[in-house]
Amino acid sequence: MLPQGVKKTFIDNPKKLANLIDLVNLPSTLREFVGQSRISRLGCFMRVWSYIKTNNLQDPNNKNVVNCDQKLRSILMGKSRVELAELPALIKLHFPKDPK
Repeated sequence: MLPQGVKKTFIDNPKKLANLIDLVNLPSTLREFVGQSRISRLGCFMRVWSYIKTNNLQDPNNKNVVNCDQKLRSILMGKSRVELAELPALIKLHFPKDPK
């Protein structure tokens, strides 16, 4: 169940939800990481998060920081350490902008 504020945002502006769940063709670097040619932005973020958890890439001293391995670095602009708050913005860079 979505929190009330988030639910209201999506009801008032359904385009925001569509941007998260629409399937798009992925660029080659992201396609290799995810293993699919088409995925939603939300699905991609969930795959990246799953990869981080499976490979224990969160910093043990600060769970808000991810220590990137070579594979993760390839899609996160070459950064060796990334704050969790930065992840959605870095992943969004791979997705095409919507024509307005």
